[in-house]
Formats: sequence, C-alpha cells, structure tokens
Amino acid sequence: MTSEWAGSLLLGAVVLSGATVQRLTGLGFALVAAPALVLLLGPADGVVLSNCAAGAISAVGLVDGWRAVRPGAMLPLVGAAAVTVPAGSWVAGRLPEPVLLVGIGVLVGAAVLLVLRGVRANALRGAGGAVAAGAASGFMNASAGVGGPALSLYAVNAGWTMREFVPNAQFYGVVVNAFSVAAKPLPHLASSAWLLGAAAIAGGAAAGRALARRVPEHGARRLVLLLALAGGLSTLGKGLWDLRP
Repeated sequence: MTSEWAGSLLLGAVVLSGATVQRLTGLGFALVAAPALVLLLGPADGVVLSNCAAGAISAVGLVDGWRAVRPGAMLPLVGAAAVTVPAGSWVAGRLPEPVLLVGIGVLVGAAVLLVLRGVRANALRGAGGAVAAGAASGFMNASAGVGGPALSLYAVNAGWTMREFVPNAQFYGVVVNAFSVAAKPLPHLASSAWLLGAAAIAGGAAAGRALARRVPEHGARRLVLLLALAGGLSTLGKGLWDLRP
C-alpha cells in the first residue's frame, strides 16, 4: 500500500467516525474529527476539510428533517455567523501554524467543557443570545472548524428540545459551513482522499442512523464530548511542542 493510500485511509477513518456521531447525535462531527484532521493535514487544510465534511453530513441529515426547521429562529443565528466567518478565516490565514494549533486546541477544549457543564446565562437567551451565539459560532467554525458548541449552548438556554434542536442544527451546519468553505481555498488533497472521504460520509450517515436505535442519546453525547476533549488537548499539546525554542 502506498503512503498516499495509507494517509487517505486514515483520513477516511476520521471522517467516518465524525460522520457517524453527527448522524447519531445531531452534532459532533467537527468536535470529533476537526482536531484529528488538523493534526493530519495541518490547520489550514484540516479546518477546511472539516467544514466541507460537516456541511455534507448536515445536508444528509437534513433530508429527513427539513420540515422541522424554524426559519425565524435560525435567521439571527445564521446572519450573525455570516458576519464573523470572514474574520475567522482572516485570523486563521495569518497566524503561524503552531499558534493556530494552540488556538484550536484551546477553543475546542473550552467549548467542550462549557457544553459538558450546560452553562446557562441570560446573555444566551432571546434574539440577543441568538446573535451572540451565531457570531461566536461563525468565528470558531471558520478559524477552528468547531462552530457547534456555541449553537448547542444557545439551544440549552433557549429551552429547545432535542426534537427541535437536531433539524435546526443540521440546517445551520449546511449554511454556515458553506460560508466557511467559500471564504477559503479548498484543501489540496489526492483524489483517493476525496473519494474515501465521500464514501466515509455516506457510511457514517448509514451507521449513525442504525446506531441511533440502539445507543442511549445521553451516553452517546457524553462520549462524543470526551473524545472531542481528548482531540483538543492533543492539538494543544502539538502546538505547544512546536512552539518550543
């Protein structure tokens, strides 16, 4: 097996795991896959590929739930994200790679801890909360590939049920990841990597849908967050190691 195919298979495995948990829980592709993709491809290509794959798996999930999307509730979230995506892309394009790795690791770790604690704050309620969450999510999505936690925190504070959250999160994922991909050049990957990535998205969507009938939702979400925390800490460690004098 050539090194190109070996690397593509590893990349496909990362995308498969992220796509599975996204389809299983409604959120989590970027949290699980983005840190690993960043370590495999570097911050620039890793984040963009995470945006591409997260948008694609969100579109797959939206096929079943588009009727439950609430356009009025999503407009301030998506609008605020559209404003901050260019800023996130600009920052990511100008920071040295080790600094960007540290930043991604810190953002992922902090976001996971906030979601695990289910932080509640008046600032995350109402229209103002939607704008704040969308702005934070757009910036984090474009710079680090992890826009979901801010949306999740808003949903907790807005009192959304899981039935409401999942289709709206899928809609948000499609739109905001499209913004993020449009703001940056596509990663330069071998054709085998693109092929296996597409197959992994399809396989993960099917696996996540099948597992959803068997895996308790709470346990699955907690596992996703713990995996994401481990990935964020690994990325942080790599960045700090590369910053050594």
